[in-house]
Amino acid sequence: MKNILKSCLHSPRFMTGFILFIILLGIALFYPLFHPGNPLQMIGQNSFVEPGTYLSLYDANTVNLNGKTSTFIMDDAAVNRADSNISEADRQTMLAYLAAAGVDVSHLDTSHENLDSLVTLWQENYDSSKKVEGYTTSAKKRDLRTLNSRLLAALNAGEQTLLTKNGDEEVRTAVANNAYVRSNQVANVINLPLGTDNFGRDMMKELAAAIGTSLIIGLIAGTIATILGLVIGLLSGYLGGIVDDILMFVCNVFTVIPGFVLLILIYYSVGQEARGVTTCAIVIGITSWVWTARSVRSQVISLRNRDHVNLSKLSGHSLVRIIVTDILPYIASYVVMAFILQVSSGILAEAQLSLLGLGPKTTTTPTLGLMMNWAMLYNAHTQGYWWAYFPVIAVIALTSFSLNLMNTGLDQVFNPTLRD
Repeated sequence: MKNILKSCLHSPRFMTGFILFIILLGIALFYPLFHPGNPLQMIGQNSFVEPGTYLSLYDANTVNLNGKTSTFIMDDAAVNRADSNISEADRQTMLAYLAAAGVDVSHLDTSHENLDSLVTLWQENYDSSKKVEGYTTSAKKRDLRTLNSRLLAALNAGEQTLLTKNGDEEVRTAVANNAYVRSNQVANVINLPLGTDNFGRDMMKELAAAIGTSLIIGLIAGTIATILGLVIGLLSGYLGGIVDDILMFVCNVFTVIPGFVLLILIYYSVGQEARGVTTCAIVIGITSWVWTARSVRSQVISLRNRDHVNLSKLSGHSLVRIIVTDILPYIASYVVMAFILQVSSGILAEAQLSLLGLGPKTTTTPTLGLMMNWAMLYNAHTQGYWWAYFPVIAVIALTSFSLNLMNTGLDQVFNPTLRD
């Protein structure tokens, strides 16, 4: 056992997969400890809020009223305000207008680095009374005037007046454009590393919970499939005869019917209310044992007539003892690798089921598949809300990749012919 562990630690593939898996497992275990709460709680009133840190404007103004602001001189403050207020579409409009007005803008693009030059050219050449081809209609002129007003407001930001009420008394406070407050002075700050989903729920908290749930489904499904396949494969391969014929007939029936189609039929018949995490894992497990059983059977057939097995038979040992002590240790490594692959298959099967709308109940526990289903139903992929689906795809891919790397590494450790 010590040599096996040492060989595993020296296998680059196994260690890479193991480290990736531990990182994902760590996210599932520890992130909820630092950010407790219901992962399906709707904290946002807007759908698909972008990732970032959000400060309460009310509390930030309260800090300002208490005189806790700091003053800074920032040469590029005006450009930064313009960068924040002028969208990509607006910058394209500015470039198109300047080009139509005969200004050379071939050296410019819409990036932040070129915004200062773009704004300078705009201020020098924009004239609302000037007739520019393609911008002569009333609607076009109105859009340009609105764009110019927003740009001027950002560049020439002066003091703002904050009106507050203390009972019936109104208090007016000036807010300078160079007044700053520290984020830790603001009472309410929300950190959204992955933004929110279509229901206004914290994507990072939801993703951490989904990783844990999907791993549980994979472990339960993998355990069930491995145990079923191991028992059937051992009995079929060792006993042979009529028992082998019957068990292989059952395997052939399951082989003829596509496993995923059978999974859909069984899980659909369960009904929405009964589709819990455990039910999902059990159904996946009982429909994915076939290839494990056939592989174990072929291994046992090659072992059942070996000398040590025949010696155990002559010694009068029981069937269970012969299988457990004389056959199972020789295929233990294969069983471990089969279990790892079954866990990976279980996670992918749940994701496929949930994408079809047949996953666990959507109101109790999130899974990776359900998060993909929600993103697809609300067209996150067509509207550019990448944070609603890309992290989930990455986690599914990394989970499957890490488990398959571990399996390949173990195969190299246990199979001498594959070693370098």
